[in-house]
Amino acid sequence: MKMQLHQLRYFVAVAEVRHFTQAADIVGITQPSLSKQVHALETTLGAPLFERVRGNIALTAAGEVLLPLAKRILADVDTATREVQELVGLRRGRVRLGATPSLATSLAPPVLRRFRDAHPAVDLRVEEGGSQDLVRDLLRGDLDLALIIMPAQGADPGLRVDPILRESLVIASVEPLPAALVSGELRITDLRDQPLVMFREGYDLRDATIQACREAGFEPTFSVDGGEMDAVLSFVEAGLGIALVPGIVVSRRPGIRVTRLAPPGVRRTIAVARRRDVVPTHAGRELRRILLDYVHAATSTSDLPPGVEPLP
Repeated sequence: MKMQLHQLRYFVAVAEVRHFTQAADIVGITQPSLSKQVHALETTLGAPLFERVRGNIALTAAGEVLLPLAKRILADVDTATREVQELVGLRRGRVRLGATPSLATSLAPPVLRRFRDAHPAVDLRVEEGGSQDLVRDLLRGDLDLALIIMPAQGADPGLRVDPILRESLVIASVEPLPAALVSGELRITDLRDQPLVMFREGYDLRDATIQACREAGFEPTFSVDGGEMDAVLSFVEAGLGIALVPGIVVSRRPGIRVTRLAPPGVRRTIAVARRRDVVPTHAGRELRRILLDYVHAATSTSDLPPGVEPLP
């Protein structure tokens, strides 16, 4: 008679709680069935594994030898099962990516195309939002990976965050701004008393704009407050004000005029983030690898999206 894996599981359960009835409840079978399987294991090994001492269950010398070996065997089986399931998951699994609006329309598409070409059966789910919202979703387990903007105060300690690129912000308007007529550039101080179209709470662009203005010594004036990316750009096109936005989002809006900021300008660090306490799935690791490979290749060929540059 050969030793069976389920017999080892039953043996370990009894050894850990030192009680046959409780062990049977843990493994989900009846107590007589568990006792029968443990007895069969003892018969196979040719030695008793448990003995009763003053009404309590104790391991025999053979049981003491078997217990660490059985735990190691069961752990190896569980690891092998998980690894194979993850590998199979690349043929029928899913991966959930979050990205800010500017990155969802610039960096994410070529990366997702490469992932789709390599793993066509994996379900790709994309969540678009501000970095603060994406961090919340990562911590709640609603996302596997996210392309976020590094906050000025540093990343949440619950996340592993790897900086990969830098993004420059520009001024979006419909009319030329007088202060830029000579040099073609604006300073943040030139935005004093200019009507700004402002993003809603939770958008890191809102925080970046307000912080830049305050560091320049003034409070910004809002003409419209609370829009998403498309709404903000549409409000700018309607002449309701100007906005501080990533250069990539206005490259396909011919009705919007782009004015660069004079050095040092306003730059933000793009990072890829995941939960620190969760082992990533095989599909999640593969998406991250393809993302980093794309960034490296695009950097080498100067093929990054407009307004995005490699870290020094």
